[in-house]
Amino acid sequence: MNIKETHEYLIKEFDEFDNWDDRYAHIIKLGRKLPEFPEEFRTDKNKIEGCQSQVWMNAKFEHGRINLVADSDAMIVKGLIAVLLRAYSGFSPSDVLASPPDFIKKIGIDNHLSPTRKNGLGAMLKQIQMYAVAFKALTGK
Repeated sequence: MNIKETHEYLIKEFDEFDNWDDRYAHIIKLGRKLPEFPEEFRTDKNKIEGCQSQVWMNAKFEHGRINLVADSDAMIVKGLIAVLLRAYSGFSPSDVLASPPDFIKKIGIDNHLSPTRKNGLGAMLKQIQMYAVAFKALTGK
């Protein structure tokens, strides 16, 4: 799947749930499935500022693609991380930069988060964009 198809798939996945209690349960379930976050990445350098809970994110550039890992100490935030990693990890910097997070509005997540969680989501998205800009500058791709 390309990045646009991935975003559309996420929208359809969340459309299957009739109410926000079920959607939150799904978000938490996704967070529980995140791979173990390497302890060496749990540093201040990788900490996302602007989040109510603690969030760490790291990225590697391999084979022309950004590979993201992240973690949080809060279950809902961990689930939001899982959604963002599915949306952006494994794609080229150009793909990431050309794909705004419109899927978040279409899912409705932004309307169902507290202001502090919404700020944290924005900070995570900004960090992903910054990784993409940096990797694109290094490689030109």
